[in-house]
Amino acid sequence: MTAVILAFTGDVMLGRLVNRVLTFDGYQYVWGDTLDTLREADLRLINLECVISDKGSKWTTTPKVFYFRANPDATFTLLTAGINFVSNANNHSLDFQEEALLDMLNRLDQNGIAHTGAGQNLAYASKPVILRKRDVNIGVVAFADYPPEWAATENRAGINYLPVDAGEQALKSVEQSVKSMRAAGADYVILSMHWGPNMREFPTEEFQMFARAVADLGVDVFFGHSAHIFQCVEVHNGRLILYDTGDFVDDYAVDLDLRNDQSFLYLVTLEDGRISEVRLVPVLISNFQVNLATVSQADDICSKMLRRSRAFNAQFTREGERLILRVSK
Repeated sequence: MTAVILAFTGDVMLGRLVNRVLTFDGYQYVWGDTLDTLREADLRLINLECVISDKGSKWTTTPKVFYFRANPDATFTLLTAGINFVSNANNHSLDFQEEALLDMLNRLDQNGIAHTGAGQNLAYASKPVILRKRDVNIGVVAFADYPPEWAATENRAGINYLPVDAGEQALKSVEQSVKSMRAAGADYVILSMHWGPNMREFPTEEFQMFARAVADLGVDVFFGHSAHIFQCVEVHNGRLILYDTGDFVDDYAVDLDLRNDQSFLYLVTLEDGRISEVRLVPVLISNFQVNLATVSQADDICSKMLRRSRAFNAQFTREGERLILRVSK
């Protein structure tokens, strides 16, 4: 089977001040000098932490503090970076209610960007997508564990809501998705999960149990995000768990201790039906732009990942500025 490289990033938030920068500095600005590295991958997958639309009005049914929206032209920012897939299962997809959400999904469709995780009803929000590259089929499904009031139903728009619970009911939803993707011809299965509170360095025992249970159901890559800082990487029975990939593009204030401006670009090689290698490329967000970390910056970022992953089955080696994880058969 042909080798395929997937690129995963932390959250991509194109609203607010980032949206303003796109207007004045162009669609490419936010990606800094990372574009060539993104192009090392065959497919690029992100969590889109905003809505792209000029329609709709703010969600007011329940209390909300932050609303993230980008102009319709922000779609070209995704195209500039060659983004192939976005997850919309998160706590910002309905910031401007159903009208804006559906407008964004239609815009993504028109531009050939695959997506799942939110939609006009539960059947749409929970439907996996199949990404195809050469002779390899990659199935992707997306869930979020909050907000529960945004859960899609049979006749209501929303997100593909899944509470974090290693119990039978939650895992049944995952199992059904995996079976659906395998039946559709998926050679590999990716699960995107927007979960947990902000600014947490380590996953709780409950989150670890959940992610491992998901991997045991046949998910090859667990793609976690939401904490705004990167967490540990784990290899569980040959399957990859990215507990949280942190941030990649945003306008957030920086916590000087937890450093939510530091993160990675995750390059995952799939080969012969398994994960053969994971390359972590350290990056730094500054002035609404992500750039490859300098040598000194990379030292700090990589040391944090090594410390956070020490108790997990992830044996990294350092090659230049990158961390390399080779997964044995």
